[in-house]
Amino acid sequence: MRIAKRLVQHHRNQRLLRDYLSRTAAPKLHVGCGRHILPGWLNADTYIQDPALPVYWFDASRSFPFADETFEYVFSEHMIEHISHAAGLRMLRECRRVLKPGGVLRVSTPDLDFLLDLRRPDKSPLQEAYIRWAAETNTPGIPDPTNVTFLINNFVRDWGHTFIYDEKTLVQSLRLAGFSDLRKCGLQESSVDCLRDLENEGRMPAGFLRLESMVFEVTK
Repeated sequence: MRIAKRLVQHHRNQRLLRDYLSRTAAPKLHVGCGRHILPGWLNADTYIQDPALPVYWFDASRSFPFADETFEYVFSEHMIEHISHAAGLRMLRECRRVLKPGGVLRVSTPDLDFLLDLRRPDKSPLQEAYIRWAAETNTPGIPDPTNVTFLINNFVRDWGHTFIYDEKTLVQSLRLAGFSDLRKCGLQESSVDCLRDLENEGRMPAGFLRLESMVFEVTK
């Protein structure tokens, strides 16, 4: 039964990829899309296997099932933190392999420094609001909703998070993956038209995803 399911998924993947590549001159790969489907992209995910969604399934912690230099752009939002550091480095190397020369990878992920900054005594109104929201939404019933220790433990351990990067470690990983032209970007901002307004800010209250995230673009 499991083999039959894999065969069905394989044929579906092949059809999705063939149809996608046949109708685009600048192929774009969205790694770890979840249910955030981007028009004009090949949306791919490790966990989503819903036949109602046009999602190409593959395990992004392993070798990508694409030929070298297939895509002009690769985008990954809040996905790399769900796999180990070693698997994340492999993922970044695979992103570079499947990019065409001059292609761009955009990666967005939570910033460890954002978590540590929540312990500061001089918090901003946005940080205070985030702490209240996190306590009410993610850790109800804790003894002290203002105690950021609960928030940090929840953030690191829940939702399948495995390795939370700070800027230094993400930059190091990108360089080890073979990228040299690195640019830090604002959320939803890019000098490349098709890389703007991609992040799924609507899944959280206004300003919270921006508070959590760091974004880098790198060119092959």
